[in-house]
Amino acid sequence: MVKTPNQHLTIPPLENGDRLNRYEFERRYNAMPNLKKAELIEGIVYMPAALRFKSHGQPHGRIMSWLGIYEAMTPGVAMGDNPTVRLDLDNEPQPDAVLLITPEAGGQARLSDDDYIEGAPELVVEIAASSVAIDLHAKKQAYRRNGVKEYIVWQVLDQKLSWFYLEKGEYLDLPADSDGIARSRVFPGLWLAVVELLAGNMQGVLAVLQEGVQSDAHAAFVQKLASH
Repeated sequence: MVKTPNQHLTIPPLENGDRLNRYEFERRYNAMPNLKKAELIEGIVYMPAALRFKSHGQPHGRIMSWLGIYEAMTPGVAMGDNPTVRLDLDNEPQPDAVLLITPEAGGQARLSDDDYIEGAPELVVEIAASSVAIDLHAKKQAYRRNGVKEYIVWQVLDQKLSWFYLEKGEYLDLPADSDGIARSRVFPGLWLAVVELLAGNMQGVLAVLQEGVQSDAHAAFVQKLASH
């Protein structure tokens, strides 16, 4: 009797630094059911180390709280926590957070039949501690080239937050106003009290967001999304 080898044993495991295309990356990823996170960035596999609480888990949770309230107040947008995003043949990142306009409301990304994001979400957020070099260079390049309209990198160890917006194919810095509030150009009402966030004052962050979602610009945006 000829035994058929177990499929999972015949597929090479993913290794940090592998150079693969997206299809081979997915094949190997799917053969490793216990793997929590791996990303393909510019054709190279990155497998992050275990995540620490103060340098990643806690700031990640705070960003999700901020985005989650905006999603709840804005029909026609959807938030995702660590979703796989199929950008192109060389890039399949797993961003810390995404905010997108749903396809039904006219968004630029879509959901595949197997429930993955295909194309560029309107907003991507990365929490960067040990990953700063990747997030501000290779990932930023991939997101820019694929049309992610806004990109936030929270550099936790440096106590800095960078917010970029896409203008004529290039990322420009989105400045905070004189009150320290950064306002999204893509999602009206998505306001961020940057200093309060960096200081860990979530009450201040969410109070400013509430002002944003009560603005006339946010109301007009919700109406626009509903008209699609």
